[in-house]
Amino acid sequence: MLDTVQFDMGGTLEDIWYNEETAERAARGLLDLLEQHGLTVSCGQSVFWEQVQQGVSRYKAWSEGAALEKKPEEIWPMYYLASLGLSDEKVGEIAEELADFWEVTYYHRELRPGVRETLEALKTRGYKLGVISNTASLYSVFNVLEHYGIRDYFQDVTLSSVTGYRKPHPGIFQISLRQMQSKPENCVYVGDTRSRDIMGAKRAGFGLAVQIGSALTAQKDISTDPYWQPDARITSIPELLDVLAARDDAL
Repeated sequence: MLDTVQFDMGGTLEDIWYNEETAERAARGLLDLLEQHGLTVSCGQSVFWEQVQQGVSRYKAWSEGAALEKKPEEIWPMYYLASLGLSDEKVGEIAEELADFWEVTYYHRELRPGVRETLEALKTRGYKLGVISNTASLYSVFNVLEHYGIRDYFQDVTLSSVTGYRKPHPGIFQISLRQMQSKPENCVYVGDTRSRDIMGAKRAGFGLAVQIGSALTAQKDISTDPYWQPDARITSIPELLDVLAARDDAL
């Protein structure tokens, strides 16, 4: 019997996207933040941003290839800002501040319609609720959930930055299951990607894997093995209630 519903964060509970405007804002803001902490970058903004993007690409290649996550104090001096001649020690000291700023500035985020009402309905029906999210920040997901006013709905929030595992690694799902005291066959996972969410949930033995499309789905799933398919697809979070009702009726 399904008794637990786990959600991905970016692209699932919230709409998320980026463009030239958000990138410009992130570049300018990072330079200002570094300056505030006495870290002066000698190059101009365009060169700075090019170097940061190269560092992001290097880290992404490693982390996605290994399905592992480093801590912010490793990521920022070793990858994102590695080629800028800044003090690794000083960058490490403000790494979480940089990581949190990146998450809420480079990406535009907004809560999907109907999320609060759906969470309330699931809670009323007795489901345990949780979040499993890939993120390079230790606190950003918690802060955003608080900002949306939905943090208290979730019994557990499991992050790649804390566990060291990135979806689709089964390790991050298994840690969440232990923390929620749930069996995988009794769990539903809702996410926007086959490459991370559907593959990871199915590898971990979840009873139901549901996909909701996002602005980043096609980009993230471009090379995903077609074997990994969701048990159901939805176009809005409230539709999840119908999927669960249909599943109950079929049992």
